[in-house]
Amino acid sequence: MTNCSEATYPPLNTLKLVAEDLWIVDGPLILFGTPNMSFPTRMTIVCVAEEDLFIHSPTPLTRSLRKELERIGRPRWIIAPNRIHYWWIPDWRDSYPDAVVYLAPRVSEQAAGRITFEGHPLDRASGYPWDEELASLPISGSYMTEVEFFHYRTRTLILTDLIENFELRKLNSFVTRWLTWLGKVQDPDGQNAARHATDLLATAIPLARLRRNDDRVESGTGDRRPRTVV
Repeated sequence: MTNCSEATYPPLNTLKLVAEDLWIVDGPLILFGTPNMSFPTRMTIVCVAEEDLFIHSPTPLTRSLRKELERIGRPRWIIAPNRIHYWWIPDWRDSYPDAVVYLAPRVSEQAAGRITFEGHPLDRASGYPWDEELASLPISGSYMTEVEFFHYRTRTLILTDLIENFELRKLNSFVTRWLTWLGKVQDPDGQNAARHATDLLATAIPLARLRRNDDRVESGTGDRRPRTVV
């Protein structure tokens, strides 16, 4: 068995700078599925319009993390990008009552008893207060709709479960190893999938917006791939 420190990505519950005004926070393991399998968690935070924080797929809000957030801005939008990434949203909503919660389709159904409030719908490609800085890309499947995001300024693609790339050494049970192998989501298969995601991005985001933020883009895919955060 792999212990918790080996299965996660320490340090946990602290900001890790990825690009200007964009951070990830690695969180603890969370149980999901039947049988219960443990998976590491990760949040992405983007600072929009100087102090407004876009909180994507929240991890636990610890006291130390809250102090770090005070130095970079204030949570304005709290995002559940698909039906299975919602667990810590009530805690964030209680701590930041002025923040607006956006829920992807079927989150309330999946989180019955956990999400007991009405959130704003996250189910379209535009019409959000962050549109000028982040593109929103709904991807629908048979099990769920997931909304992906692209940060224009840093050319960062923010995904949730559209791409999964589990490191074998981080998986803590035979069942989890077998299922991720069967689903072809073990490293490096997920890295290969990232190339397909960027091709999808090229057709989903208006070329004019890419040109505005990167003068070197000359075609639908551009001459360099965006950074991807999963």
